[in-house]
Amino acid sequence: MGKLDGQHAVVTGASRGIGQAIAGLFAAQGAQVTCAARTLNEGDHMLEGSLSRTVDGIEKAGGQAQAVAVDISEEEGCQQLVDAAQAAFGHIDILVNNAALNYYIPIVDYQTNRWIRCFKINVHAPFVLSKLVLPAMIEGGGPSAIVNISSGAAIGPGRGPYDTQGRGGTMYGATKAALERFTQGLAEEVARHGNICVAAVSPSRVVPTPGTVHHKLVSGMDDPKGEPPELMARASLLLASEPVAEVNGRVTYSQQILQEFGWIERGVGRGIDSAGSGYSQV
Repeated sequence: MGKLDGQHAVVTGASRGIGQAIAGLFAAQGAQVTCAARTLNEGDHMLEGSLSRTVDGIEKAGGQAQAVAVDISEEEGCQQLVDAAQAAFGHIDILVNNAALNYYIPIVDYQTNRWIRCFKINVHAPFVLSKLVLPAMIEGGGPSAIVNISSGAAIGPGRGPYDTQGRGGTMYGATKAALERFTQGLAEEVARHGNICVAAVSPSRVVPTPGTVHHKLVSGMDDPKGEPPELMARASLLLASEPVAEVNGRVTYSQQILQEFGWIERGVGRGIDSAGSGYSQV
């Protein structure tokens, strides 16, 4: 038996990287998975990866999934995604807000339209999607979860003086810090229902993906300093399947939470060898 048998999960940003790994693992654990992103087929985006590849891999492994190509930067796109998910697999039990947009640009040069679009995808979409799925989660009364994928960028550089210039990650860090605050606030709001976990998880180490390679955060897909996306997938599964009372409101890191619950023997990286964000420590 799988940990998610009979459940329906929606995973945004499922065309590549962490989202693809989460969708695949959730399907392997028995969930029906709605995979959402903008890239339907290989070649539609400059980076490798597509919804078609993700769904094909799931189905070849015996799982159930559907692809929904959608832009969740606007509320109508979020509604379109939820409608398509419910039409295919019914009630949504798990929402994984993984989709994110980033440009490494200093604030003095940042185009306003890009700044706004990043906030729409990284912060506003998780709010809108959560708002759309929560009524049925509350009414259904069964175990449910909203898992938000954060980043070590939420920690920030700390107070000055500074001897480095930074590399233009202020916007991304700001959106992820906002997502972590949103996570704990929503977790507090739904706690009275007793059946819904709202949590956030970041990689303990940078995950080599087509995106992180493109932004030169890692040297390549086999960077030994990196963390395989499967660890983030397992950490997301943990948050979506462990008892709600033990994980609701957690802002944590992949290897930290996996080690804490005994899913791995020894973790490394952020949350273990170094402190996490302020939200992870309260």
